[in-house]
Amino acid sequence: MRDVAELAGVSAQTVSRVINEHPYVADDTRQRVLAAMQALDYQRNPAARALVTRRSGTLGIVGYESPLYGPTSMLYAIEGAARAAGYFVSVASVRNLDRRSVLDAVNWLRRQSVEGIIAIAPKASMASALTQPSAGLACVTVGGGCTDAIPSAQIDNAAGARLATRHLLDLGHATVHHVAGPVDWPEAGERVYGWRNALRAAGAPIPAVLPGDWSADAGYEQGRELARDRSVTAVFCASDQLALGVLRALHEAGRRVPDEVSVVGFDGTPDGAHYLPPLTSVRQDFAELGRSSLALLLSQLDPIGAPPILRRTLLLPELITRRSTAAFTDLGTQLPLPGR
Repeated sequence: MRDVAELAGVSAQTVSRVINEHPYVADDTRQRVLAAMQALDYQRNPAARALVTRRSGTLGIVGYESPLYGPTSMLYAIEGAARAAGYFVSVASVRNLDRRSVLDAVNWLRRQSVEGIIAIAPKASMASALTQPSAGLACVTVGGGCTDAIPSAQIDNAAGARLATRHLLDLGHATVHHVAGPVDWPEAGERVYGWRNALRAAGAPIPAVLPGDWSADAGYEQGRELARDRSVTAVFCASDQLALGVLRALHEAGRRVPDEVSVVGFDGTPDGAHYLPPLTSVRQDFAELGRSSLALLLSQLDPIGAPPILRRTLLLPELITRRSTAAFTDLGTQLPLPGR
């Protein structure tokens, strides 16, 4: 800082004010200081700043090892939102979603002097571990496995499932079959709930749930069963990967999509636009989820002047209509909808 001050012709205190974005610094002075910082490649020293402010400027994220699009996107969204807000991020990933593994991850983050933690919690066991007194930090959970004891940011999975189901019913299909996610994942259960309620509200028959595990392999196996039933004209899948497997099974069985069977996924993966045919899907706004979870955490860390602490943020997904769904006709040929 002394080097920057000397080059800019100002005091070290003025350099400190510029670094901390103090409003009462003349524009020309600020520009001289910024130019000197750039010329000297000056970087803040987080450790030194933490000693003065007693704040590390670092947030922790508890994630888990998964190739799934949803959890990975949540991680990137939270990290991006934290970085944009000026925070460093330390990530602790767990392989198992049990209480002990989560608490070990929390303790590791505490040793990094994080100010608060955002946990991607697909199961209730993960969220409940954060309620332990040993955690001792401001926490927010993200995902389906949340608890009322901790502020949370979530996608309204039930609303998304209703969107998908109503879309298919509005196209004239008598009912909608559902390939579900794992039975022990709350998000999967919420999607089953929304699908079933939409059918019930429409007075449509409610077929048996077809269990899956989020993967294309599970979708393929269930899709083979669906393809054998000529009465099946509409399928809602709990993930885009499940839908990918269903599409392949229907193709191999000679069931044309969307001419004979309409298919909807859930997640809104970018790759869904390149499926054959392009997949109609319920899109989750992971960027907004990241911003919302960060806002919930910061409201705990900086309560003075911040809005009242919310306990829960529930985000509505949207239906992205593409070429995998079409209007049903009694002639056995469906009418493709305009779409991407």
